Amino acid sequence: MQRQTLFFDALRQRANTMLAHERDGMPPVLKFKYELVADAATFEPACNYQLLKILEIGDICLDDCLDPDKPPVIIIDPRAGHGPGIGGFKDDSEVGIALHEGYPVYFVVFTPDPVSGQTLADVLAGLRQFVELVAERHDGEAPVLYGNCQGGWAAALLAADCEGLAGPIVMNGSPLSYWAGEPGANPMRLAAGFLGGAWINHFLSDLGNGRFDGAWLVQNFETLKPEGAIFRKYADLFENVDTAADRFLDFERWWGGFYRLSREEILAIVENLFIGNRLEKGLVKLGAHCEIDLKQIRNPLVIFASHGDNITPPHQALGWIPAVYETTEALIAADQRIVYLINQHAGHLGIFVSASVARLEHRAMLENLSDIEALEPGLYEMRIDNPTGDPDCDHDQYIVRFEPRRVEDLVFETQPEAFERVGRLSAQLETAYSNFASPWVRAWSNPVTAELMKWSHPMRVTRYMFSERFNPAMAMTAAFAPMVRANRKVVNEDNRFRTAEKMGVDWIETGLTRMRESRDAASELAFSWLYDWPRLPEPIKDEAAKK
Repeated sequence: MQRQTLFFDALRQRANTMLAHERDGMPPVLKFKYELVADAATFEPACNYQLLKILEIGDICLDDCLDPDKPPVIIIDPRAGHGPGIGGFKDDSEVGIALHEGYPVYFVVFTPDPVSGQTLADVLAGLRQFVELVAERHDGEAPVLYGNCQGGWAAALLAADCEGLAGPIVMNGSPLSYWAGEPGANPMRLAAGFLGGAWINHFLSDLGNGRFDGAWLVQNFETLKPEGAIFRKYADLFENVDTAADRFLDFERWWGGFYRLSREEILAIVENLFIGNRLEKGLVKLGAHCEIDLKQIRNPLVIFASHGDNITPPHQALGWIPAVYETTEALIAADQRIVYLINQHAGHLGIFVSASVARLEHRAMLENLSDIEALEPGLYEMRIDNPTGDPDCDHDQYIVRFEPRRVEDLVFETQPEAFERVGRLSAQLETAYSNFASPWVRAWSNPVTAELMKWSHPMRVTRYMFSERFNPAMAMTAAFAPMVRANRKVVNEDNRFRTAEKMGVDWIETGLTRMRESRDAASELAFSWLYDWPRLPEPIKDEAAKK
């Protein structure tokens, strides 16, 4: 009963923290002190991005700690439903490690709502101005771009467009090959085949009065692996509420901050990237006169992926390389250096959130950037030999090796014809919706209905319902929690009921895992039945060939 009270009090605190964060304008959850350098809302074209400079860690000023010979680092956080700051929401993070290595650090954030009519091209134009501004502040030295998930492919788009870009690019869990995958590795890639493609994003954006609610994306993430995000997270909080509550609340402050995208942005992302897979084909257009071609990238690329990532598995992080460069010789002829690093266990967020990953893998990448730039053109795998197994090992206790690899050896399973059929279906449904239904939906939508839809979203309701502002019964929990903490009686770990509880939790998690695996297997099978059937032979028109 004591743990139950403290458990619900943690949920109450989470709800109140989310409400307070909303009232404050949902600022970034960075743990570091910063100053605003530039606001892209004042640019032409305008977008809702901002450039920050990291100033202090706690009360420690950075001016005397930075290495003047090192280039600046720009960290671009993902804009995929959540707010910014996850790359620096604790000391042991990408920001913290870069500062520890002596790099000047800048951080790209965004505000909760996009500028009206904001496009993907507007966002990339704003990011380019940020890069140019940072280079000017550091005597023209090209910054290192550090992109997390969506931030990684945004950096790749900048480097591949008609103007190009200078400086190394590190892409952490960033998808560039959207059709790649295998059964069980990335079931999210099949979603468009069952939802009909881009029209549903258009519909939700119309209901949101021109804005797409990021809560829908976060809901997709949670249902992708429900045994962890929907069950185990709360089971761990209940089991270890005395020690896990603070960590739970810190993370949920970011996880529960839902930001929005414009209708134009989400449609461009879905149609060009996730459904159309046009990036690796060189078919993405920025404006009327510029096509994105990944062969134009001249920056050294560092790709960090993980086999434990079911959102951006190595298939999607690396699959574009053999699609763009057919052979190793073609990659060398393009004077390109691509280095990839594979973690065996980290999940999608762990790639840029895990403290141990930050203290080893990210430290190793930053410490060896000059070696990466000095490599001969080609493809390399970065291997880290750490005999101690300690992520905090000294520099001379681990070894980094760059082993040459062949592009021809990067073979990933794809179903191109099936996804092409999904793309055609999506285009047809999107055209029908745009012409016949969208005008009616827009006519009925307004700021009031959009706000009602926002606050009634299941991802918000299931959290806000534990605040005493929405649920008066939670006031009792708020009153009892201090008394419980003052008289807490902790049960020993070897208590028979405690042991039975842990076993029951493990059984439930295992059952949910089996259900999810069955769901994913059925989805793969259904997708194959619907879309992955042999192409019919073309009709023969030549009479001689017919004979």
